[in-house]
Amino acid sequence: MKSTLLPAVLAIAAIASPALAEETRIPAGVFTNTQTQDQYLAKDNLIGAKVYDKDGKIIGDIEDLILNDFNQVEGVIMGTGGFLGFFEKKVGVNLSALKFTEDGGKTTISLPEATSGVLGAAEAYKRNQPRKSLLERAQEKAHELRDKSTATSESAAEKAKPALERAQEKAKEATEKAKEAFEKAKESAGPALDAAKSAVEQGIGIAKEALKEAGEVAKQAIDTAKDATQSDGKEPPPEAAPQAAPQAAPQDAPAEGQTPQ
Repeated sequence: MKSTLLPAVLAIAAIASPALAEETRIPAGVFTNTQTQDQYLAKDNLIGAKVYDKDGKIIGDIEDLILNDFNQVEGVIMGTGGFLGFFEKKVGVNLSALKFTEDGGKTTISLPEATSGVLGAAEAYKRNQPRKSLLERAQEKAHELRDKSTATSESAAEKAKPALERAQEKAKEATEKAKEAFEKAKESAGPALDAAKSAVEQGIGIAKEALKEAGEVAKQAIDTAKDATQSDGKEPPPEAAPQAAPQAAPQDAPAEGQTPQ
């Protein structure tokens, strides 16, 4: 995800860089960034505010403002009657008829002249210009989203540019450090490899000698075992018996009454 996001941000930064390179000059007398003590915001004290009668009962709420050609507030549109917004009647009320009181930092709006009978008899406010259709409002919202997304992309690119530059510098430093570490490891690994090679060669020589000696010992053991096997399978040769003096063959015994010759 990061590998695809970084090129996209870089591309946005590259596209917006000519415009961002120019210093933005704020025109004088156009913007204000501080609310003064004698100012209030419509959503804080007007739009959506509850309107009370002289007895402190809620009789309606302010839903819109009526402005003149000089963009000055001349009146308000107040919704009254009905239930949960249904069957509600909208009446126009001049701003001068509303009474603003402040108590403990909270502003209360009242319409002292209004009663239930007066509100019931008052005519509903009639618009001279029709309300914007749902299609028109949807088109305006689409344009708003498009324009805001463009401005947000430019702002994001402007904010991301320093971070990208720092990231590039850090990546460059990390690459150089990695290269140095590799060279050092390569240099230190050379003697170690030579020592390992020498140790392996010595080990091979020792192993060869050991195998040779083991072969000779094994051969001697085999010969000994062979001789022992042959001696067990045959009788030992008889010793030379001493030769006895030859004896005369026995003669037949003489018959009774005869004397031997």
